[in-house]
Amino acid sequence: MLAREFNHFEVGGAQVQMTLLAKALVERGHQVSMVVGDYGQEDGAVWQGIETYKTYKVNEGIPLFRFVYPRWTSTWAALSRANADVYVTSCAGMQVGLLALFCKKNNKNFIYRMASDTDADPNEVIIKHWRDKKLYEYGIRKAAHIVCQNQKQCELLKLNYKLSATLIKSLVEKPLKDYSQYKRDIEILWVANIRKIKRPNLAIELAQRLPHRHFNMVGGPLTGHQELYLDIEKEAGLAENINFFGRIPYHDVGDLYDRARVFVNTSDKEGFPNTFLQSWRRGVPVVTFFDPDGLITREGLGYAVNSMDEMEQVVEKLINDDDEWLLFSNRCRAYVELHHGDDVVIKPFLNVLQQVENIGSTNE
Repeated sequence: MLAREFNHFEVGGAQVQMTLLAKALVERGHQVSMVVGDYGQEDGAVWQGIETYKTYKVNEGIPLFRFVYPRWTSTWAALSRANADVYVTSCAGMQVGLLALFCKKNNKNFIYRMASDTDADPNEVIIKHWRDKKLYEYGIRKAAHIVCQNQKQCELLKLNYKLSATLIKSLVEKPLKDYSQYKRDIEILWVANIRKIKRPNLAIELAQRLPHRHFNMVGGPLTGHQELYLDIEKEAGLAENINFFGRIPYHDVGDLYDRARVFVNTSDKEGFPNTFLQSWRRGVPVVTFFDPDGLITREGLGYAVNSMDEMEQVVEKLINDDDEWLLFSNRCRAYVELHHGDDVVIKPFLNVLQQVENIGSTNE
């Protein structure tokens, strides 16, 4: 996500947000480094002012033993080389626990940023192994501060873990182009990694319900979901009105958002989808089953629906009615400008950083 030349690996919304956050902090004069995977780059390589310390290659090491070597050992080594005043991590996983143990050992503090509503629910958290779940639970309890993307995450965290958090909205990049509504040649756009929780089968069902509409579908295979990807690719290939791209690097997918008329989301479990922000920034209304904190309904940024019948109806309406589309489109642009600009998001995050730094000073 940080380096365009390496952007042929899996990238999700959390990676996007962490990178945008790092770049925004660098622009404001902060020294920022990132602990990343080993993709063949040099250790200590710098992109856009951000120094990177690499850990391990995907699937490196012997199963069962690789949790300790190279995953644990290389992660701690990279964290040590970074030698940060404050560490920040995101996404539920064993790395949260490893970071917590590192910080405890080295008298450091860290911030945990929630990436999905499932991060705050032990019954829904997307972690495969029992060991990794326990490490994650240990980690979030040791965080000096937790940041949530929406109010529901804050409430779930309080309910399930008795922990408090600060709500800080997500960042979004500005588009390079700005097409008028009459140059939007992609009627319906769907973008997500192909995995069960994203329910890509519903995207194909929508295309089948609207055979007269042009449908573009973007999403690559994730580790452990290759069979689902092949099934979706095959089904999409049988539909005459679906243009299935497979995976498109983050740096290149913006052109599709620029040209889109409507963005569709079929998942019912999210955090605050980066795809929503990328759509709204370009004036693209969103039709979705998932509505974070009721925002879409309240602000008129598209439609939150409860059934495929309803989704079919409102998508058709947004494509057909130019006046309604323009009304929604203008609302989307105005909302992002007001609530998700760099300064709006960075100021509260800087306050959290200052609080955590002060804790570190007290400990010293």
